[in-house]
Amino acid sequence: MQLVVGRIGRPHGVRGEVTVEVRTDEPDRRFAPGATLATDPAGAGPLTVERARWHKGILLLTLDGVAGRDAAEALRGTLLVVDSADIPLGDDPDEFHDHQLIGLAVVTSEGARVGEVSDVLHHGQDLLVVRRPGRDEAYVPFVKALVPEVDLDKGLLVVDPPPGLLDLGEAE
Repeated sequence: MQLVVGRIGRPHGVRGEVTVEVRTDEPDRRFAPGATLATDPAGAGPLTVERARWHKGILLLTLDGVAGRDAAEALRGTLLVVDSADIPLGDDPDEFHDHQLIGLAVVTSEGARVGEVSDVLHHGQDLLVVRRPGRDEAYVPFVKALVPEVDLDKGLLVVDPPPGLLDLGEAE
């Protein structure tokens, strides 16, 4: 599975440097000089990092073969991706890649089926998007107190929601 580690933004200057919206916890590793990244769309790459630098909190990349502002502009919106198999998990047993969680069956701690994880959002707080048959999606903060168990082998994620969490926004 391909995981997005960045998105190319606008050109920076006239020599072909691009800005990158970073979507990885390890930008210095992922965008190190010499690193080759696959792209989406695939026809835009692969791209090899020639130089990486930070400017006012924004990552700037010089990519092999991208010379001039027009060439950089042509890459705007291109996603930079890596294969999930190339990203090792840390030592934390409660650390998961998004693709491992998507598709897991969601049940309450009492065993009632809730639905299935359809997405993981990262907006300050990690949120599990739970698709529920015949109902609106539910958003569950991905914290140990609310998600006490994730069993990848069984394809199961257990939630222990406070009253009303799974019913927010629904008419009574």
